Amino acid sequence: MKLLIDRIDSSLGEILIVSNGEQLCGLDFADAELRLIKLLEKRYGAIHFCETLNPQGFSDRIRAYLAGDFSSIEPIPVSTGGTPFQQQVWLSLRSIPTGTVITYGELATRVGRPTAYRAVGMTSALNPVSIVLPCHRVIGANANLTGYAGGLARKRWLLQHEGVKLNSRDEA
Repeated sequence: MKLLIDRIDSSLGEILIVSNGEQLCGLDFADAELRLIKLLEKRYGAIHFCETLNPQGFSDRIRAYLAGDFSSIEPIPVSTGGTPFQQQVWLSLRSIPTGTVITYGELATRVGRPTAYRAVGMTSALNPVSIVLPCHRVIGANANLTGYAGGLARKRWLLQHEGVKLNSRDEA
């Protein structure tokens, strides 16, 4: 499968943007490229990256988000693959308003599985299009930052960038 990839520099490090030619199917950080490749290969089988500047304008939209235009990522079409449960969890992330957070338990309730907060957390960790499907807006039950495949420093940066006030122990 031929996939388009762009690499953009950011305050968070290099970001990889992967498109199937129509939809965003991968967004991750360069230090997690092997994880991204494994997720894409699980979904598509053998893949081949074709270096492409700004596929479908997605790179420009990510840059705009990082510059403070939070609505710029909302219209990006995504293709996540995954099980029906995973798709439900990932797509429900888009319903979390910018600048707010919810717990894994609240997200589990939103998808109709209130006791499945651990499964929701594990699914969030496999989110193939971070930032656009904002799993960084999901926090632990005690309101602490927990679990972000890109690392807690990036999760903290994204939340502060969106104006979320963090617990003092999470601000460091």
